[in-house]
Amino acid sequence: MSLVGRTLVLGWMTTILVVHMSVAKHSRWALRTKPQMLWDLSGEELEAVHNFVMSSKELELQPSTLLTLAKNSVFLIEMLMPKKYEVLAFLDKGAMLPLREARVLIYFGAQEYPNVTEYAVGPVEQPMYMRKLNRKGGQQLSWASRPMSKVESALLLHTLKTATKPLQEFFFDTTGFTLQDCNGGCLTFTNVGPRAMTFGKRHSWFLLQRIMNDYFLQPTGLEILLDHGSTDVQDWIVEQVWYNGKFYNSPEELAQKYADGEVDIVVLEDPLPKTTEQFPQFPTYKPYAEFLMPISKGGPRVIQLYPEFPMPISKGGPQKAQPDPKFPIPISKGGPQVAQPYREFPMPISKGGPQVVQPDPKFPIPISKGGPRVPQPHAKFPMPISKGGPRVVQPKAKFPMPISKGGPQIAQPHVPHYRLKHNTVLYGDWNFFFKLHSSYGLQLFNVHFRGERIAYEVGVQEVMALYRGHTAAGRKTKYMDVGWGLGGITHQLTPGIDCPHEATFLDAIHYYDSDGPVLSRRALCIFEMPLRQYFNSNFRSSFSSYAKLSGPMLVLRTASTIHNHDYIWDFIFHSNGMMEGKMYATGYVHATFYSSEGLLYHSRLHTHLLGNVHSHLAHYRIDLDVAGTKNRFQTLKMRLENIMDPWSQQVKPILDKTQYSWERQAAFHFRQTLPKYLLFSNTGKSVSGLSHSYRLHVPSMAEQVLPPGWQTSPAFTWPRYQLAVTKYQESERFHGSLYNQNHHWAYPMVFENFIHNNENIEDEDLVAWVTVGLSHNHHSEIVPSVATPGNSAGFLLQPFDFYNSFRRYTASPTHAQCVC
Repeated sequence: MSLVGRTLVLGWMTTILVVHMSVAKHSRWALRTKPQMLWDLSGEELEAVHNFVMSSKELELQPSTLLTLAKNSVFLIEMLMPKKYEVLAFLDKGAMLPLREARVLIYFGAQEYPNVTEYAVGPVEQPMYMRKLNRKGGQQLSWASRPMSKVESALLLHTLKTATKPLQEFFFDTTGFTLQDCNGGCLTFTNVGPRAMTFGKRHSWFLLQRIMNDYFLQPTGLEILLDHGSTDVQDWIVEQVWYNGKFYNSPEELAQKYADGEVDIVVLEDPLPKTTEQFPQFPTYKPYAEFLMPISKGGPRVIQLYPEFPMPISKGGPQKAQPDPKFPIPISKGGPQVAQPYREFPMPISKGGPQVVQPDPKFPIPISKGGPRVPQPHAKFPMPISKGGPRVVQPKAKFPMPISKGGPQIAQPHVPHYRLKHNTVLYGDWNFFFKLHSSYGLQLFNVHFRGERIAYEVGVQEVMALYRGHTAAGRKTKYMDVGWGLGGITHQLTPGIDCPHEATFLDAIHYYDSDGPVLSRRALCIFEMPLRQYFNSNFRSSFSSYAKLSGPMLVLRTASTIHNHDYIWDFIFHSNGMMEGKMYATGYVHATFYSSEGLLYHSRLHTHLLGNVHSHLAHYRIDLDVAGTKNRFQTLKMRLENIMDPWSQQVKPILDKTQYSWERQAAFHFRQTLPKYLLFSNTGKSVSGLSHSYRLHVPSMAEQVLPPGWQTSPAFTWPRYQLAVTKYQESERFHGSLYNQNHHWAYPMVFENFIHNNENIEDEDLVAWVTVGLSHNHHSEIVPSVATPGNSAGFLLQPFDFYNSFRRYTASPTHAQCVC
């Protein structure tokens, strides 16, 4: 063991004992910090951990922004989740408080053998120790597997500019843009993953594109393979060049053959219109706003629009924030206007002054025996005339419906039914905790309904985008998106676009590829969806509306942006105990250069443009604790049976129940038909004699894109399964990681191993691993971006004989009646 290792181990063993004794002695500390046990790290805590690590002389750390890879620097600091049994023992039995620790990822690029090492630092309030985190089996993290940093990206751009100097004339002749002294006509690049498919290598393909608002639709046809595995930039070399379907050994070879007239070139059209009468080459977007990422010392802030639920202000906790000054009241032609309170009888003002609104000529007042009647607001639902004579229907002041240019908007109830206490949400019978994990994105913990724990943890483990293509980069592109940090790449959500105006917006703080905490404004939002009415006939020519019978529901949302595509992540909570997890895949089309062979894998979007066929897969980890940690997994599958009776022969559906005892039995490949009813049951019985159960429903099935036997990389084992149920193991909490993208062969955890140990799953703590997804086959109507509707996938958790009684609704029927 090195001197650094021995020093850290000795310091950790001494200080961890002191901290545990302090926690046991000072019970008030444990009581006060109970709600903070699973919180994300605040800005103050991130800074405390950063300062503690930087003060360690043995590590020889330097700022991450220093423009070299041959340095030791901190890349990531985030919350290190405590062990599940420690958390449950503390929450349910009042045991000792688990220590709050930080996970710190350090790049050791200044050593003879560069490596990536992870440490636990704690306690985060006042760090006192640092210990190395060992991986299962003692595997060492490869230097080539590290996530790409901003410094490496900057060095790559400089290297590409230098390497492509011989192609200056070629670029200008074929695209009108260059990499050198471009003066507004600049080229850029998009790098794709994985970096290599062989051990210890770090090779990347780069697609050259024209810089415009829609630059993902501007491939030049040139792709470059660069070896950038060394910490010395002088050792980086171009290995191959691909242009318009042909390979070249170097930029110099391509430049020489172009000068000799031996290159089949494609001259790209000018993307901008030459006259005002012409349209641009592609429909495009104008930037709505610039969303900067300021660095702040403070903790996350909550933008709360309702004074009924004030947020406590504490030193390291959330702060109450005012509406963003970037979004002022819009100015119209008539100048700024102040919104007036809603009036019962608003009178429109026109040129000639106020006028009385006349009845609509489309709906003349009918004359009947009783005399003229006052027209009703809606022609489809006329109001019955009673003995008291005609009645005038006044507009309801409670629910004004403003009409704006932006179209219809979702209206949240005037007073929300949810309460937010830091990262804990109380909503009707629901009680849960959420966190925006820098690596894995939005996660739920300790989910309760009606006082019973439904799940301990729900969240994404890995997301994959698998592209097909004929180009050099298109053949290789397989994005393992956790490798980009799903939580750290969240961006500002816009009121009225990403979330309703009335939503509560929350900031987030990350330490990811920086030298301090970075504040992401409005990274999450939470809002209530409107009620859905239920109409019930009274069998007397009318019906009643029970407005609150099936609603409302609460939505927790964030979004992750990776290169060209956005993932929108929703968790939805219904008042009847149902919970949904949804992923929406949208964003810019990532196009590649046209070739006739590419039509097998793409759709042709323009003269030189192909839209790649690709699939998005998300792997959810659902740690179910249905009324406790002793659960069983069983399925109900329908089959048809012929039944003879005295009058006729009938076919009736019958439900067959199957109990699963072993992990391999409960692993469903894509070639299998997944049973409709997937039940996780507690051993306790309800009054009806049935087990307390929750049903897992997977309405959107991903396609089989990686069949068994495809390559031997351990990174691609989880997409083979629609569903797998395993026994909880602390060592199996994660199989996705930041390192998956860049090194499939040095995969830290292999999902297949979770199943192959074939543990017993009867009356055990169970975990469901669910794969959902969708495919995108591009066509011209979706340029420049993929529509959000119809591009979602997810799962549902639904109570199934979970209660001891029928669900009782507190809503009373409204008085609205209708003649039918």
